[in-house]
Amino acid sequence: MKFGVVTFPGSNCDEDMVYVLEEMLGQKVERLWHKDTDLKGVDFVVLPGGFSYGDYLRSGAIAKLSPIMGEVIKHANKGGYVMGICNGFQILTESGLLPGALLHNDTQKFICKNVHLKPVSDTAAITKGLDKSKAYQIPIAHGEGRYFADDETIKKLQENDQILFTYVNENGEENENSNPNGSLLNIAGITNEGKNVFGMMPHPERAADNALANLDGKLIFESILKYC
Repeated sequence: MKFGVVTFPGSNCDEDMVYVLEEMLGQKVERLWHKDTDLKGVDFVVLPGGFSYGDYLRSGAIAKLSPIMGEVIKHANKGGYVMGICNGFQILTESGLLPGALLHNDTQKFICKNVHLKPVSDTAAITKGLDKSKAYQIPIAHGEGRYFADDETIKKLQENDQILFTYVNENGEENENSNPNGSLLNIAGITNEGKNVFGMMPHPERAADNALANLDGKLIFESILKYC
């Protein structure tokens, strides 16, 4: 599979993502610039974390207007795979490729720490290969990660098996204390109805190398490679 990793002004996880895809997983990767209008034949587009355009207006609100995003939206609408992590997730909601919004954390503080995730969706490629009984340790680093959507949207996410991950404690228990940012239903990631666009706030690329003493994130990428 050929991946494309987009760099926006302010991206800071693009090289981390390229490293994991190339060095840890042996995949071919194209570096895509925000002013590009050619996806260079990639199968899977990744929008990495960071602070695109300084997070002015709202996180992702300016990035969605980049020339590259017009091509990303076309790619997704044709059934091509797209994944947004942290700021990338915010860009996907701002672009309308995923429903809902990412609001300021309920603490009004930037949070950077390890959390635990529970895979939820049985039908999405990103979670299909994961153990639903396991709590995966993945780091977060965001100030606007509180997932919010109206009641109708939440109901659709549940009915269509579109919730990818929820925040849990180390024992896999989902409760208020395991929710780091106030997200509705402890939601940490979602997919679209077509199951080809994935968004998540935690950073699996920061937990995919033995040097970091954590390979839980690598398992998420391996699920993508197996089922996409």
